[in-house]
Amino acid sequence: MRNYLAVSGTLFGIIALGHLLRLLLHWPAEIAGLVVPAWISVVGLIIAASLSLWAVRLMRGPLPVA
Repeated sequence: MRNYLAVSGTLFGIIALGHLLRLLLHWPAEIAGLVVPAWISVVGLIIAASLSLWAVRLMRGPLPVA
């Protein structure tokens, strides 16, 4: 399970980084001739970064109870 979480967290982190680079460097994106607006990358960045952080938190184990 730890390997799965490590791979998932890394993969989603790379995807989030790609969305961030697209936003910062103003890279255009086009799918089947349709221009993809930048706000789609904002949504993709939030979702991918959230999934990456979630995987990392799960991989570290349960949080200690006070």
